[in-house]
Amino acid sequence: MNIEFNKNEDSMKLAWSQVRQRLEKIYEGGGKKSAAKQKERNKLTARERITYLCDEGSPFVEIGAFAGYDMYPDEGGCPAGGTVSGIGYVSGRQVVIVANDQTVKAGAWFPITGKKNLRMQEIAMENNLPIIYLVDSAGVFLPMQDEIFPDKEHFGRIFRNNAKMSAMGITQIAAVMGACVAGGAYLPIMSDETLMVEGNGSIYLAGPYLVKAAIGEDIDSETLGGAETHNAISGIADYKFKTEEACLDQVKKIMNKLGHHKKAGFDRVKSKAPEKNKGEIYGIMSEGNTKPYDVTDIINCMVDAGSFDPFKDDYGKTIVCGYARVDGWAVGIVANQRLIVKSKKGEMQLGGVIYNDSADKAARFIMNCNQKRIPLVFLQDVTGFMVGSRSEHSGIIKDGAKLVNAVANSVVPKITIIIGNSYGAGNYAMCGKAYDPRFIYAWPTAKIAVMGGEQAAKTMLQIQVATLKAKGKEITPEDEKELLKQLIDRYDSQTTPYYAAARLWVDAIIDPGETRKLISEGIAAADHNPDIAEFKTGVFQV
Repeated sequence: MNIEFNKNEDSMKLAWSQVRQRLEKIYEGGGKKSAAKQKERNKLTARERITYLCDEGSPFVEIGAFAGYDMYPDEGGCPAGGTVSGIGYVSGRQVVIVANDQTVKAGAWFPITGKKNLRMQEIAMENNLPIIYLVDSAGVFLPMQDEIFPDKEHFGRIFRNNAKMSAMGITQIAAVMGACVAGGAYLPIMSDETLMVEGNGSIYLAGPYLVKAAIGEDIDSETLGGAETHNAISGIADYKFKTEEACLDQVKKIMNKLGHHKKAGFDRVKSKAPEKNKGEIYGIMSEGNTKPYDVTDIINCMVDAGSFDPFKDDYGKTIVCGYARVDGWAVGIVANQRLIVKSKKGEMQLGGVIYNDSADKAARFIMNCNQKRIPLVFLQDVTGFMVGSRSEHSGIIKDGAKLVNAVANSVVPKITIIIGNSYGAGNYAMCGKAYDPRFIYAWPTAKIAVMGGEQAAKTMLQIQVATLKAKGKEITPEDEKELLKQLIDRYDSQTTPYYAAARLWVDAIIDPGETRKLISEGIAAADHNPDIAEFKTGVFQV
């Protein structure tokens, strides 16, 4: 270990510490007072319910903890999008879990809540995983109903997915532990089995106040749609329990008896520890990601010792490709390289730029992995494709299109980790969100944007200055400097991993030291779906 390594390590661990501090606040949900009110009603919080439900000591991968982060200041915030969700193990079965957080605006659905819940259903459908809903929600957040109710990717899509998943044979279980109101009432009833907690669980299209206003009937919540009503009279629910713990115990029993489906058959052998210590991953990337590093050092912190086998190692050096094993799973790795290399013309930094040969190599490797049914792992630290006359004349657009084509049409599972920059078309070519990775995570060092902050700000500055001058306004060098600073600050605030995670461009901001575990859990989830289509690339220029 040298001084440079220690400085890098301190910077990365500080960045992760800042993530953890924000997460601890998010974990409080609507606050301690709201949680105390849950306890007064003999209710667990959403996170306590998940902890009780999941197998002790098993991994739980939370998805979307930063959903809604800093997005709704005028509404008092929406921690974790008002929903706690992720992938865990119940009775030994890997499952998707979605739990409404009643402490956040009574579990009401904000626009980001809908997006997050749809993402969880997407994960269940893509990976053929059972899904468990822990229901406790007041329904749509009415002040923002126009942003959550009518569109294709809004509230109603949830119930459409319920129906689609049922037809796909995906088990859905709904445990109703609180309110389940209006359109939301369809979710538990469109699930395979519905469980209710007496005294707290209720299901109805219209609550007592709306019933009174609509038809003049006076009725209390329990009589209208409580556990006794729906188990003994309507027959809507299948089980009732006096406590939440008893309800969750029944969910475990149901999961314990599920039949087993065929697997995709991704290859796995006995796992080996990486050749590099887990802690070494923190000291490789410099503070601010301003210096070159060898991405194979990061790879060797993740993969099983001795398993990394580079592909076309001497060709297309700005992208590293190779076969490896992660926790025993066979994977194909595609990673941007930021080394300084020596040539006849002297030293040159490979700053995460994709050149013609690198695009060509990566496209070929991705096709090989699809041919061999090997899941793909993308490690993004990319500033885009190489520009200039030399690259254009060499057909960089053609080679870039070839890579994008291979990524878009890939049929094996893709897992993307954004470890550094994710700029422009490089984001697309390295399997950004638009290219359907099964899971996409960001390190605290991630930056996602159409281009770097300074370059973008300078471009916007030129436009603004020209516009102001055209209106006859005089712009001094000091004015330009201040305007540039404002543009950079505004642009940079939109490139952070927090901004991306808040909008679910990434599933989570992760501890770099946990990357290996998350890749392994992702492939384990993907292995549940045996339906892999035939790989076809369509038309592209050669």
